[in-house]
Amino acid sequence: MKRLAKASAALLLLAAALAQAADGPTLARIRDTGVIVIGYRPASLPFSYLDAQLRPTGYSVELCDRIVAAVRSKLQLPDLEVRRVEVASATRMPLVINGTLDLECGITTNTAERARSQAFSLTIFVAETRLMTRGSERVRGLADLRGQTVASTIGTTSIQHLAKINEQQGLGIRILGGLDDPEGFQMLRSGRASAFLMDDVLLRALLAQQGPGADDFRLSDQALTVEPYAIGLRKSDPQFKALVDEVLAGLYRSGEIHAIYRRWFEQPLPASGLNLKLPMSAAFRRVIAQPTDSPDPDRYR
Repeated sequence: MKRLAKASAALLLLAAALAQAADGPTLARIRDTGVIVIGYRPASLPFSYLDAQLRPTGYSVELCDRIVAAVRSKLQLPDLEVRRVEVASATRMPLVINGTLDLECGITTNTAERARSQAFSLTIFVAETRLMTRGSERVRGLADLRGQTVASTIGTTSIQHLAKINEQQGLGIRILGGLDDPEGFQMLRSGRASAFLMDDVLLRALLAQQGPGADDFRLSDQALTVEPYAIGLRKSDPQFKALVDEVLAGLYRSGEIHAIYRRWFEQPLPASGLNLKLPMSAAFRRVIAQPTDSPDPDRYR
């Protein structure tokens, strides 16, 4: 009987080990701890920000909530705890890489360089970087700002592009880095910078918060780069990425993504009442028709 009991226990342990191996490390850890950890941005409308009750909300947060629901169902954990961690441009990726976050639900561009150290979901939005200037000043590109001061946000692809072009073309631009987008925008508004380089959707969100003062600023007609946003994931966990991608692909197949998009980009935002009035781009419509996790900007042009 003792031998039979030991054999049964061994079989149970083996079955548990096989189940964990089939789930991959992220789902195995979530099952063991009963906790899933989500990274959010506190002031990145409309993707991730705090509502009137200081709860994370937004387009990216809603998509991650759908993923959390799928994890609850798969692991049969109705009481799964969702732990939310505030992140910034400089901290979001390190917290994914070191395993602190299971999902980074903000405004992160999928690039080939970043994909060497972390994974990304299917693309969830396609932005473009543009220059914002004051008043009647109109610029087409960085060459028009030779010898001037340009602000951007640290830890972003925008400031990396700014530094790269500045060096390659010898523009002599003085670069100022804000800790977040509002700080970078304040550098432009205060006159410390001649322009602010950032993703167009984030610039439009900042302008929407200015009320009538938005007329004091303008965006460049020309886009400098293409930015495919995605949810950040831990590298080398294909099982968890497959679950995340299937949730997103399901929203794309069913067409439900269009209602979600309208809620955050074409209607008044919860807690703020701001309306970006931003129709879905042709690039993102193509992603919905043919989902991709490609970091290649040309894939979205």
